Amino acid sequence: MKILKAEHLGMCFGVRDAIALALETASREPLTILGDLVHNETVLSELRARSIRIEQHPANVGTRTVMVTAHGTSQRALNQTRARGLNVLEATCPLVHVAHRALTKLVAEGAHPVIIGQRDHVEVRGMTGDLAEYDVVLSPEDVLKLRPHACIGVIAQTTQPIERVHELVQLIRQRFPQSDVRFVDTVCQPTKQRQQAAGELAQRCDVVIVIGGAHSNNTRELVATCGSHCQRVHHIQTAADLRAEWFRETDTIGITAGTSTPDAVIAAVELRLHKLSCTDKNLIT
Repeated sequence: MKILKAEHLGMCFGVRDAIALALETASREPLTILGDLVHNETVLSELRARSIRIEQHPANVGTRTVMVTAHGTSQRALNQTRARGLNVLEATCPLVHVAHRALTKLVAEGAHPVIIGQRDHVEVRGMTGDLAEYDVVLSPEDVLKLRPHACIGVIAQTTQPIERVHELVQLIRQRFPQSDVRFVDTVCQPTKQRQQAAGELAQRCDVVIVIGGAHSNNTRELVATCGSHCQRVHHIQTAADLRAEWFRETDTIGITAGTSTPDAVIAAVELRLHKLSCTDKNLIT
């Protein structure tokens, strides 16, 4: 077997900074994180091992200091948390802050806000939490349900594939030709790099392994991208999920990973694949 890695893969700077802030804070005082800091169970398990608590609601917080996740939250939620007398640390990715500011500016200019993304995703909930009205779209069918507005402001969840975003923006413009549709590209650069690299990798491979959390949106999008170029794509969380029967001796295997996947997990998967290629007799010939 031949093993290739995507040019861009794995943990982004926003996730690394959030984890570093959590660990540094927890070394000084008890810490609770409001929600999953990132959507990766390996990372969350390591945080819990450092006695960092993870709670989904401020009412359950038992420490003086709480941390907002890398996905961000609304100003309303921040104010409500501070009103409980808690010290709030923000681990929000700077590129999520960019998206929030872009949305705020569009609304201030009088645009009706439309967010391209997953309605129930924590990042999107954070974007919409301060808005009186808004729409969230993820498919052409969602665009058909939109009502007309004189001015429409469109941004995207930072981990959406940019091709989908451009497609939906074009559909919105076609549906409302009389409207002033203002689009701000808020898909983050690490997502764009990993999406492009994953697509290029998949075209060169017989099978692709995508490493990342089961609930990670950007990882699932990598799976979808690879699947459009390669028929054999497997989404795993750790090396323990690999199965010898997925591979043939003559395969070229690609590896990519979501933006919250630790380097050590990627290395362990690569090592396991090398061991399979050298020693495992269960490979299909």
